[in-house]
Amino acid sequence: MRVVFYLLAFLPFTASAQRLLTLDSCRAMALRNNKQMGVAKVKQEVAANLRKSARTKYLPHVSALGTYQFTSREISLLSDDHKAALNNLGTNAVTDFQQGLQQATSGLPMERIGALLGGMGIPLESLHQLSAGGLQSLGAQLDGIGGRLVDALHTDTRNLFAGTVMVTQPVFLGGSLIALNKMADIHEDLQQHSADARRQATIYETDKAYWQVVSLRHKQKLAEAYLEVVKKLDADVHRMIEEGVATKSDGLSVDVKVNEAEMTLTRVNDGLVLSKMLLCKTIGLPINEKITLADEESENLAVVSLTPKLDVEAAVENRPELKMLESGVKLSRQLTNVLKAGNLPMVALTGGYAVTNPSLFNSFERKFRGFWNVGVLVRVPIWNWGDVMYKVRASKGATAIAELERQEARELIELQVNQNTFRVEEANKKLTMAQSNIERAEENLRTANLGFQEGVITPTTVMEAQTAWLQAQSQKIDAEIDVKLSQVDLQKSLGTLY
Repeated sequence: MRVVFYLLAFLPFTASAQRLLTLDSCRAMALRNNKQMGVAKVKQEVAANLRKSARTKYLPHVSALGTYQFTSREISLLSDDHKAALNNLGTNAVTDFQQGLQQATSGLPMERIGALLGGMGIPLESLHQLSAGGLQSLGAQLDGIGGRLVDALHTDTRNLFAGTVMVTQPVFLGGSLIALNKMADIHEDLQQHSADARRQATIYETDKAYWQVVSLRHKQKLAEAYLEVVKKLDADVHRMIEEGVATKSDGLSVDVKVNEAEMTLTRVNDGLVLSKMLLCKTIGLPINEKITLADEESENLAVVSLTPKLDVEAAVENRPELKMLESGVKLSRQLTNVLKAGNLPMVALTGGYAVTNPSLFNSFERKFRGFWNVGVLVRVPIWNWGDVMYKVRASKGATAIAELERQEARELIELQVNQNTFRVEEANKKLTMAQSNIERAEENLRTANLGFQEGVITPTTVMEAQTAWLQAQSQKIDAEIDVKLSQVDLQKSLGTLY
């Protein structure tokens, strides 16, 4: 039957039609349209992505870097004096040779120089030719060689290009990597518990609004029935006044009761309209939507249940609020582990490939050339003036605070479970008494009506019986709603409101 009501709740209706809703369909619509539930879902997705991101920290990471740099001056392997000497290498050599030759032959007669050269197999004409132009040609060639050597050693480092691809694999980070991944897992659980808490709060608000509407609808029917009864009595009393068997005072008293009944009905009608607006807003419908609840026409809203079982441990196990606090304690502990890693060594493996232009592997070339490299990176903290120690102490203090708050919440939950269990028992007792009072009030009203018809009971007595009947009926409705709400409160305190 509930499935039928649930399907009917989502069918399109015309503006004049009533939309029939059950408690289950109201819960489903509230969960679907609640904005905070949407926020909780997005937070869960964010936490899942953060967890996946934390897992990637275990894997090697590859990065690429490229750079271009222009400098106003270039690196020079030769000094200005060296460059000048190489550019004039031939000229200086010829000059030195001529000076040496002149010093060697200084003061010797030409005949002696010719005899010496003849003995060496060198004609004297060759010496004249060498001194005339051969040395200048040889010097020019040597100058060219020196100039080319200077050009070959030109670095041209004003335009520098460099690039590298690096792979980094963490090996040991002081336990911080493991702690961060645990924190990501705990954070994901925390968001799940938060979503559960928001879900239970939404259902709780929906149930309260639902049963409020049902309560006012039953009181509306009760007020209408009471108004009819009072009007009938008013008509009877006025006929009796006309016949002279009743006084005008009796008629005025009944008129006052009629006015009171009409005012009561007006207040109930207004309250019912406002309660339906609240329910529509809670479940995501337009506030002026015409709705009818499945329990509005039920004769008996609640049946006295057996004494609820007190189960504090189940509440501690199921309550999402307590789980959230436990997750907070775990997060604080893992944060302490992250901070402790600041005093521990960190080790990572590195490798990559680097290129430069100009390259240095074959003198200075305007080409991109590179090399492979592997290495080990080790960082060992030596002294930080106790910075990490103070942070660890502060984190441990935060953990102690979170633990105390969790223990306090556990005690409050235990108290809440006991209170709601007692409230359910009391609501069941009140409902039993209210049902007994209904029987007595109806019998009292029946007897008063019979006595009034026989003329042995005054209108005042009948009105008193009607008032007692109204109070008994109203108390029965309140008791039935109180049983429903107390059961909802108990389910929420036990963490089983789904």
